[in-house]
Order: sequence, then C-alpha cells, then structure tokens
Amino acid sequence: MADHETLHPLRPLLKNWIWEHGRVGTRYLDCIDGEIKFDEGKKSRFAAEKYVYVPLDTNAGVNASADGPAIQEAGLARFLRAAQLGKPEEAGSVAQVQRAVQDCVELGLFSAYQSDVRDAFARYEQEPMFEDEIRAAVATDIRRIYAGMREQLALYDFSVLYGLPTPLLISETPFIDWRMRVSPALPFVSLPLGPYCLLVGAPSGRSSRVGPVVWRAASAMGPLKDHNRQMAEHASLWLVATTDDQLVALQGRFASAASAKAEDAKR
Repeated sequence: MADHETLHPLRPLLKNWIWEHGRVGTRYLDCIDGEIKFDEGKKSRFAAEKYVYVPLDTNAGVNASADGPAIQEAGLARFLRAAQLGKPEEAGSVAQVQRAVQDCVELGLFSAYQSDVRDAFARYEQEPMFEDEIRAAVATDIRRIYAGMREQLALYDFSVLYGLPTPLLISETPFIDWRMRVSPALPFVSLPLGPYCLLVGAPSGRSSRVGPVVWRAASAMGPLKDHNRQMAEHASLWLVATTDDQLVALQGRFASAASAKAEDAKR
C-alpha cells in the first residue's frame, strides 16, 4: 500500500503560481541554499516543512487530532481561480465567497504561527517536561498571541484586488499584518491569492456580522506597494515567483546568508 502523501496547507494558493507553458511546475528560490529551482508537477513538493496545528477557538482543547483547519476545498479552489482570472462572477455565491475568504484567513494564520510554534517547542524541550506537557504549553502560547487576532479578523471587511500590474511573490509565511510590520502602521492585513490578486482586510467598525466581500480591479498596489519586499524580507524557507527574473533579483541576499552559514560550520 502506498504511503499517504500529506499535501502542504498552502497548496491551494500555490496552485495559482504553477507554470503550465511547456513545463508544468513551480519556480522558487530555496532560501536555505540561495538556489533558484523548478519543482516539477502540481503538488508543490518543495514546500515540505512540518506544520503543527493549534485550534484558536477559546473552547478548543490543548491537543487537537486534526492536522489543520477545516477547509472547504472545492469552494476555496473556485474562489482562488476566479480571483486569479479576475472573474468574480465565477467565484460562487455570496455565502460561498465569504466562506472561502474565511478559509484563506485560517490558512494565513496557520502559516503565520508556525515559526512561533518551532521556537516554543525548542524552548520547552529544554525543560524537564513530558511531551504532552510541552504540546499543551506550546498551544497555550500560540493561543495567547493569535486567538485575539483571529477574533479581530472575523469582523474585518475583505476585498479582492485583481488584475494587479506586477506579479506577487508568495513565501511560507504569506499572511502580512501591516499593522505590525511597517512604521507608520497601516490598518490592513493581506494574503496573496495568486500572482495577480491579493486579499486585503481592513477594520469594519462592526461588532457583529460579516460584511460582503468586495471585488476591485486594481491598476496599482497603493499603500501595499511594498508587498513583495515584505514577502522577501520575512521568508526563511522558500519564495515562489512567476519568473526567474524576480528570484534572481533576490538571490544574492539568500546566497550570501547560505555562504556565511557554511563558513561558520567549517570553523
């Protein structure tokens, strides 16, 4: 019997970056060794980092059996394809689009807290604790940081910007909280849905009910013009682009870091 293949949680998004002209696959920059590579096929096997799921519901148990948030895959795939093609009429009903956006936010947060999960495990593994105690402590730490954010985002207004003039990058941590990342802070969060489409959330002022998702054809990124720079600065595992040129422009930074690590290892 063949082993069950676990697909990366961000694979629904990564499908929009798959190149299907001549060769089918994904162009990416390996941030570990600084090399530009091509991943053959449609399964995004280059994205192989281990994910740990922490339910962010306040009433969730500390040990979840699920591998990740419950996603409606068919509806999400339809929404992501419509966003990339710039065809909101093909995204589904109002309720289906709202659910797809909710799923995008869940995946964005899921990816965002993985580095904190790894740091927390490394920290608690130095303590005289049993494995289940470590997992419970890690879950508590993650909920303390991210549960409130999830509750805030549940009341945000979301827009899909499509037809962007410059192709977007995506990394292993594609969710950007512009309220924390830049100075002065911007009242936005964002998630790239495809090379030419971006999900943007902003405070609504509502205390209940989710608003309809707005679709906007965008000829410019406006205040989010530094999206690709932010994506590159916070990537540590991989960066995906539609062309080699985008990756070549960033390669030096990661290649230098890889060389420095190799030199340190020799000493």
